[in-house]
Amino acid sequence: MQRALRLLFAALLVPATLFAAAAPAPAARPSKQYPIEQFMNTVAVGGASFSADEKEILFWSDETGIRNVYAVPVAGGKARALTASTTDTTTAISWFPHDARFLYTRDQGGNELNHLYVRQKDGSEFDLTPGEKLKAQFAGWSGDRKAFFVFTNEREPKFFDVYRYDTGSYDREMIYRNGGGYDVEGVSPDGKWIALSKPVGTATNELVIHSVDKKETKQISTGEAQYDATDFDVQSKSLLFTTNEGSEFTRLRRYDLATGKAADVERADWDILTSMYSRTGRYRVTLINQDASNVVKLYDTKSGKPVSLAKLPAGNIKSIAFSPSDRRMALYVDADRASSNLYVYDFTTAKATRLTDTLSKDLDRDDLVDAQVVRFASFDGMKIPGILYKPLQATPDAKVPAIVMVHGGPGGQATRGYRYAAQFLANHGYAVLDINNRGSSGYGRTFYMADDRKHGREPLWDCVEARKYLASLPYVDGSRVAIMGGSYGGYMVAAALAFKPDAFDAGVDIFGVTNWVRTLQNIPPWWESGRKALYEEIGNPETELDRLKESSPVFHADQIRKPLIVIQGKNDPRVLKAESDDLVAEVRKNGVPVEYIVFDDEGHGFTKKKNQIAAYGAILKFLDEHLRK
Repeated sequence: MQRALRLLFAALLVPATLFAAAAPAPAARPSKQYPIEQFMNTVAVGGASFSADEKEILFWSDETGIRNVYAVPVAGGKARALTASTTDTTTAISWFPHDARFLYTRDQGGNELNHLYVRQKDGSEFDLTPGEKLKAQFAGWSGDRKAFFVFTNEREPKFFDVYRYDTGSYDREMIYRNGGGYDVEGVSPDGKWIALSKPVGTATNELVIHSVDKKETKQISTGEAQYDATDFDVQSKSLLFTTNEGSEFTRLRRYDLATGKAADVERADWDILTSMYSRTGRYRVTLINQDASNVVKLYDTKSGKPVSLAKLPAGNIKSIAFSPSDRRMALYVDADRASSNLYVYDFTTAKATRLTDTLSKDLDRDDLVDAQVVRFASFDGMKIPGILYKPLQATPDAKVPAIVMVHGGPGGQATRGYRYAAQFLANHGYAVLDINNRGSSGYGRTFYMADDRKHGREPLWDCVEARKYLASLPYVDGSRVAIMGGSYGGYMVAAALAFKPDAFDAGVDIFGVTNWVRTLQNIPPWWESGRKALYEEIGNPETELDRLKESSPVFHADQIRKPLIVIQGKNDPRVLKAESDDLVAEVRKNGVPVEYIVFDDEGHGFTKKKNQIAAYGAILKFLDEHLRK
């Protein structure tokens, strides 16, 4: 949850991946160029829940152009659609434990006000969390599978209360009334313990455990550090959590609920992102963020020994989910040149079966590129990592234009895996450097905090140095470099054009913050728990008005002289449409070429395929016009 605080202004993009093995590099050759429509024939998939009989897996897919819920046979075969929304994104959550009902969520046009629904046995839809302007989230099943837990802000928009729902009647009772502004991290299988956190600073938070029976709360965190609850054990005797207390990187610890004592479980040379138990508790799986790629480790909980994963499909492994019996697990696998696919792995036969085939049939994988992790020295000597995409047609004799791509956050991270935006641009002859500027996660506490209260300065200067790095590559034309980003990355685009007006030749701003004063004054109510930490990270609009204006591009838009395209969702609750409206109006006063695209049915991130096609088609046209003159 603490890391999520730094991702408040992050685009809803492809999730981080778990790197197992790289695909072989294609031979150097000119690549065939594909229009965005052919790229977007690739299907996005996600989520995984086994049915009670373990014959099907519930997941979501945007095969029809918008996300809906599907079920696919574990033995393989055609997936069947279970929902058919044509307007709003629908995301699969879980099968019910003993029958064909299932849970899913849906918001309205990207406003992030998700309700939790159940599809009944007769096919009817029932809203478990009815009401206006509320947000709800599933928090897991009880150990006996007779109930499930949900947290919702219906009582008070700023705080989430926890409810226990009966699986049969849907009757519910509140088991935690949130009066302290905590974020809900998880509920124990027996429903007697709730893990809660509260951000204190950029990388500092409280982690507490609440007893439902005694209505008492005890502190788990013991210092000024980052703490994140990851999972309760199946007997509800302990809680796993990660922390970087006393170190640069997070390690895994176990908190004993009876004694209140904590002990280390697992360490790595990088951040341990999370660790969780399988359904019966037979296995524990750990994910490690290792240099923009994640490593997955599986342990037998009885012996404590690692379980070999050698027979899993090669590529990036992510989103592991276990079957009720623990005989199988579902997982997603992708690679730089291969989109994410759902697999099921059988522990008895050690066989993995692919259940989806998502890459566009129009694309030849040999026309895509393998990414490369690179580093360059910034203005002060700090090493800045990034993911580099080199076009196949780029040579010293045929130099290509380039793009510095900036992720959201501020604390996001550019990672390995299939990234259609980077691949699309590289396919059309643009070198892309997906930069992990200072302030990015995954490189230790010091690097993560290196951008605090420095927005518009040091992190931006890393992007300027990224241009210099690109210009040093023998196949890049250093006189034709754009900057591009979404959300906080969009802020970096606007900041670059305003504060370093000669550094880049064009900018692509995708729902970026332009006015920190307005943004911080209008944060969604469900972010209330992180308000203090957000103010510490960026600034307090009540006491630091001048400083926030100084770092807000809209107040310096008269300095913008380079072409700009701005793309915005009308229903964005994080970066209001007014942010983009104002920037576009101010820049147009300069006589600078500005294109502006607004999607009426999107929020903070574009989930509908028709809008993704329109957005990236316009981006390519804009870049070609201004970088290929």
